Amino acid sequence: MTDTPSPTHTPFPDLPGLLATQRAACRAEPMPSEARRREWLGALQRFLHDHRGALCEAIARDYGHRSHHETLLTEVMPALKEVEHALSHLRAWMKPRRRGVDRIAFGLARNEVIPQPLGVVGVIVPWNFPVNLSFGPLAVILAAGNRAMVKMSENSRALAALLVKEMPAYLPTDVLAFVDETGGVGPAFSQLPFNHLLFTGSAPTGRAVMASAARNLCPVTLELGGRSPALVCPDFDLRLAAERILYTKCLNAGQICTTVDHVFVPRDRVQDFVAMAREIVPARYASLESRDYTSIISPTAWRRLVDALDEAQASGATVIPLLPGAARDEAGHRLAPHVVVDAPADCALMQREIFGPILPVIGYDAIDTVVDTINASPHPLAFYPFTHDQRLLQSLLERVMSGGVSVNDALFHVAQSELPFGGVGESGMGHYHGPEGFATFSKLRPVFHQARWATTGLLAPPYGRRVEQLIEFIMPRRKRT
Repeated sequence: MTDTPSPTHTPFPDLPGLLATQRAACRAEPMPSEARRREWLGALQRFLHDHRGALCEAIARDYGHRSHHETLLTEVMPALKEVEHALSHLRAWMKPRRRGVDRIAFGLARNEVIPQPLGVVGVIVPWNFPVNLSFGPLAVILAAGNRAMVKMSENSRALAALLVKEMPAYLPTDVLAFVDETGGVGPAFSQLPFNHLLFTGSAPTGRAVMASAARNLCPVTLELGGRSPALVCPDFDLRLAAERILYTKCLNAGQICTTVDHVFVPRDRVQDFVAMAREIVPARYASLESRDYTSIISPTAWRRLVDALDEAQASGATVIPLLPGAARDEAGHRLAPHVVVDAPADCALMQREIFGPILPVIGYDAIDTVVDTINASPHPLAFYPFTHDQRLLQSLLERVMSGGVSVNDALFHVAQSELPFGGVGESGMGHYHGPEGFATFSKLRPVFHQARWATTGLLAPPYGRRVEQLIEFIMPRRKRT
């Protein structure tokens, strides 16, 4: 294990210089071989194994406290899984794909699609899962043959110092360069003329990033979050739903873009859900000081959550802390998990993504009302229906649009390497993970191969009866629908 370097004042990074270096490397090796890409992915794999302890320590320092087990489970292991998946499928992903050809019009011609690298990809990483959300995308970015520049968050200074210091021993900066946020780096980074830009973060910042990228006609993939709801249907076991929802809500102290933001429960079962929550959470975390429970990332974020709780309570909501003893620790910016019942519709908890360990519980009488309520808001990044009724489930999937879905659980669709991950509408655009990620960071280049003898020569001027007959022969026929 390498000692975690301390974040110190560093000069503003030479972003144009780094980009120029990587562009030159792309020109020198425009189509990296499979062996080269395996070498790059292997380097990511070795780095994660060699520095797993240092990564856990750095992230814990950035948070104030975070369990090493939680970092291994939610960051290091998923990142290694993405790299492993890319290595397993790389050869198949890289193969040219044969496409059909209209034999009547083009005879013996041939079509194919060749996946080729885009060039240099920029990645802007949030603080909540900084290893997962940098190395996960890097698995498919490098598998696709690109170079990458990765800008870390201002809340990930210890981790950024480690990455900037140690990664060049595994991959040179003309392949992969990590950039620390020293102040003002983010806007300058998003204005660079990348070949593709991936941003994970809030919707307001995403709009600014997209506007900056638009000046360079740089395509973007945006992962923006949103108020992801869970819906417990009457047929589903309430205790099991509570256990699964609260596991997700307490993980990383709720600081997950795909966590359950709020839950809809049959109105006559709301108090049962609250009682179960008061049993489930203390069985997992004995108190606010539990070493398994994560701090809120910063005093500013802690204050925002506390103010939202106080506002809801002052407006008539019932606010219930779920741990014995103190519920707030301002010095350590820790906040106990809470459920909130009868939160007013116009309070902060019900108007914006919570991004913390607070779970509004909303009673409902009819599922159609829940669907209307969800659809009245921007599309969420995730939707979590709990039901064994397949007809009801199909109806919910058709009527409620979201970026992704986990059925009878929460969060775990994100952990599936074969499923694309991405939002829709205000929760984001574009996908990565697995084959969709490889496609996102590739130019799927269409190539038409003309045959030695081509029918198109028969269609050249001067036009006359012969050409008219050929056109009629080639023209698609009207078909019954």
